[in-house]
Amino acid sequence: MNLHEYQGKELLNSFGVRIQRGIVVSTSEEAVKAAEKLNKDTGTSWWVIKAQIHAGGRGKGGGVKLAKSLDQVKSISQDILGMYLITPQTSEKGKLVNQVLIAEDVYYHGESETDEYYMSVLLNRATGRNMIMYSTEGGMDIETVAEETPHLIFTEEVDPSIGLQSFQCRKIAFNLGLSGLAFKEMTKFVSSLYLAYVNTDSSLFEINPVLKTSDNKIMAVDSKVSLDDNALYRHKEYALLRDKREEDQTEVEAAEYGLNFVKLDGNVGCMVNGAGLAMATMDIIKMAGGNPANFLDVGGTADAKRVEQAFRIILKDDGVKAILVNIFGGIVRCDRVAQGIVDAYKNIGEINVPLIVRLQGTNASEAKKLIDDSGLKVESVILLQEAADKVAEVLA
Repeated sequence: MNLHEYQGKELLNSFGVRIQRGIVVSTSEEAVKAAEKLNKDTGTSWWVIKAQIHAGGRGKGGGVKLAKSLDQVKSISQDILGMYLITPQTSEKGKLVNQVLIAEDVYYHGESETDEYYMSVLLNRATGRNMIMYSTEGGMDIETVAEETPHLIFTEEVDPSIGLQSFQCRKIAFNLGLSGLAFKEMTKFVSSLYLAYVNTDSSLFEINPVLKTSDNKIMAVDSKVSLDDNALYRHKEYALLRDKREEDQTEVEAAEYGLNFVKLDGNVGCMVNGAGLAMATMDIIKMAGGNPANFLDVGGTADAKRVEQAFRIILKDDGVKAILVNIFGGIVRCDRVAQGIVDAYKNIGEINVPLIVRLQGTNASEAKKLIDDSGLKVESVILLQEAADKVAEVLA
């Protein structure tokens, strides 16, 4: 689950990480009031207006701007709120900006003594250890840095049996070229950042940039936080931070019905039970010359109602030219899935795309009889290769 910048910063701050202070608002009038409050609380007379969407590269799309007066705060907020912000990480349509963050100016009007760094915490799956990745090249696309100047990216892995050690924090500060107060500030920053990562069950913490101010303070100016969905039962207060407006609405609807669904840019809808079988089905579709339009796992307890809902979700995609149902009846009963297919036809109306069904396993013969006796326009197959051949045939 992704968080907005302001939510991520609040989370970091609760674990002792120094942050750029700000107030999130949804109207230009609220923006002016927020700027006045920040002026009173922090003394800042310039403000940074930041669009709050789940995507990076906001500045390049015009979603991050500096305001030097309250009038500019109002006008810039009006311009950003309600716009569809297009960045390298959004679709061509962009994402609708519902909120902006009014943040204090921490660059002190561009004094040259400031420095920017990159830092993230994530799991290194190759070693099974958490890893801190950092660089002196903050404020830039880390992918570009990795490609053009890989020697400027450092990593520090953490032994899970003992956790992050003080010498590792000092090593990071040293590699970033810091000394004196800034060195001490950075070691504290790294320690607090890692503490936040571990205790929130996160999958990613990315701070770009981490700022060293002209008076040697170290703070998070931005934040990208992804929480592990599977651990949210332990953090019910974090689950409330979810912004469904930022997610694909079809995926949100699917989750409400207990369906594991991910939308893809293809032409063959998939309905499968089990992640491994789903991946194999997507591979066979590619080999047959098609492209998967989705990943949809109905799970091991699929019943007729869930199968019908799965059909409704697949058919919302106008790009779907065929549907392949590939069910192995281990826990799930094939006849229940077959009944769901029949019910879907009756309740949705005619399904105007070719439907290929492969049901194998528990009650497979009963399932085939259900479909055959229904009179529906369904291509029934037994072997996976037959399914692939049918996909190729209907797409030809």
